[in-house]
Amino acid sequence: MIDREAGVIAAAHAGWKGALGGVIQSTVDLMCEHGADPTRIKAAVGPCIHQASYEVGPEFRATFIARDASFDHFFAPGAADKFQFDLPAFCANQLQAAGISAIEIAPHDTYAEEQRLFSHRRSVHRAEPGYGRNCAAIAL
Repeated sequence: MIDREAGVIAAAHAGWKGALGGVIQSTVDLMCEHGADPTRIKAAVGPCIHQASYEVGPEFRATFIARDASFDHFFAPGAADKFQFDLPAFCANQLQAAGISAIEIAPHDTYAEEQRLFSHRRSVHRAEPGYGRNCAAIAL
């Protein structure tokens, strides 16, 4: 997230727990404490697991619905009693709720793009012994 006019930039990691727990709003709030204005902030949701790859059980969906019934639209029917969760759209929704309208979502699905991107979920599903690395840089 960036507000160029205020000279404020931030990065936040928001998996489902963080996104549901308010990390996005907290990051925007902290940016605003340093002079940012949500109407000027531009945000990007980086590569992450996308809906086609993110199968979850009914208890996962119930956690979101218990928080806000409108969150149901982030879930598509999956196989049997499973659902497909749209994490990037949920994060974009949380950015919008924080007052940000300039939002881009990277099209990269970390689970599906195994030659280029690491996915913790994919490595667990495959019982792989290693783990990925993450490196990020932001600059004004």
